[in-house]
Amino acid sequence: MMLKREGKKINHKKVFRIYQQLGLKVKKRGGRKRALGIRVIKDRGKGVNSRWSLDFVSDALANGKRIRMLTVVDDFTRICLGIIVDTSLSGIRVGRELDKMMDI
Repeated sequence: MMLKREGKKINHKKVFRIYQQLGLKVKKRGGRKRALGIRVIKDRGKGVNSRWSLDFVSDALANGKRIRMLTVVDDFTRICLGIIVDTSLSGIRVGRELDKMMDI
């Protein structure tokens, strides 16, 4: 890394060979940590409208104004039941919108 910063180009195999000759070791990076336990497969539901998933997403417009989006998806059919977009979404508003979706 330091050789690159100094602008010197040296083959990585040559550097490795010199390290071995000098008896030096390069600290190896740790591998990817694996999840412990048994993976549980989520149940997609028994049928249409048996389970919904909600997701809040935030983004910014070109003028810097923040917007929030609530997406509601039926897990069984994977159909988007609704997307509510506004500058702010209160809990009361979310409840009202979910009630409307249940009536449909």
